[in-house]
Amino acid sequence: MQWNLLADKVLNGDSITREEALSILRSDDQELLAILAAGYKIRYRYYRNYVRFQYLMNAKSGLCPEDCHYCSQSHISSADIPRYPQKTSDDILQGAERAKALGATTYCIVASGRSPTDHELDGLIDSITQVKQRYDLRICACLGILKPGQADRLKAAGVDRYNHNINTSSGYSPSIVSTHHYEDRVQTIEQVKGSGISPCSGVIFGMGESWEDRVEAAFALKELDVDSIPVNFLIPIPGTPLENQELMTPAECLRSLAMMRFVNPRKEIRIAGGREVQLRSLQPLGLYVANSLFVADYLTTPGQEPEADHQMLRDMGFEVEPQDFPLITPFAD
Repeated sequence: MQWNLLADKVLNGDSITREEALSILRSDDQELLAILAAGYKIRYRYYRNYVRFQYLMNAKSGLCPEDCHYCSQSHISSADIPRYPQKTSDDILQGAERAKALGATTYCIVASGRSPTDHELDGLIDSITQVKQRYDLRICACLGILKPGQADRLKAAGVDRYNHNINTSSGYSPSIVSTHHYEDRVQTIEQVKGSGISPCSGVIFGMGESWEDRVEAAFALKELDVDSIPVNFLIPIPGTPLENQELMTPAECLRSLAMMRFVNPRKEIRIAGGREVQLRSLQPLGLYVANSLFVADYLTTPGQEPEADHQMLRDMGFEVEPQDFPLITPFAD
């Protein structure tokens, strides 16, 4: 495969095929740098050398009735994690202060559970309103499967983006969760889009899915037309059903990120949870195709030190994206 020609095809406005996407995943390690260089041409067209930093607040931890096999917060998990009800507005405001201090432009407020109750949503909306009044931050909410009308309330409160990951292909989804369906997740994404909130949805790679599943998930996100795609790499957490899942190689992670960029050329692609565990010393190479990172910690697992992320960008000649950049595709055609 001539990877530069494939990148040119994408930059000329054509979509790659599923077979071409599979060829990226099946390629030899000797071709990896050529694939990343070709993918970088696409990334540079729409995002130049900027990296968007996002900061996570775990606003409610554990206590979840769902049985997602990858998750330390599910009711079937025996993982040793903090478990607490929804945090107060003061806690969430402190998180916003931390986000600003770390150079994040988006503050992601995440709460465990299938869906927020009306009481929980009232509290979150109050907190979000205060954050928007005090800080120049975009808000991304991740609260589970939304009930009718909840997306409209979040939009009115100033939520800019809503995250609800599809996680994997529709065919593999029943292998990792049984308490809800893939279609439930898609419906929430569509509800969010209908309310005028920017949709964010992504994947977790490394759960035992096939390469075909990864490609199907990438094309599903393309068809859903989400604006932001977090690519997580499984952290096999002790006490979860996937605790013994074998790690991917860093090269496999990079090919998977590149495939996502070729399939979704204009979209924000974030290297999300698991990058420190799975990419390890090759984390910087991921930014040749991805344009976004979570800075500091994740929901129940620690991340890289924030200063190490800033140094990584400086070493690469990249810059943290300014707050005033457009939320969607800063450098359009």
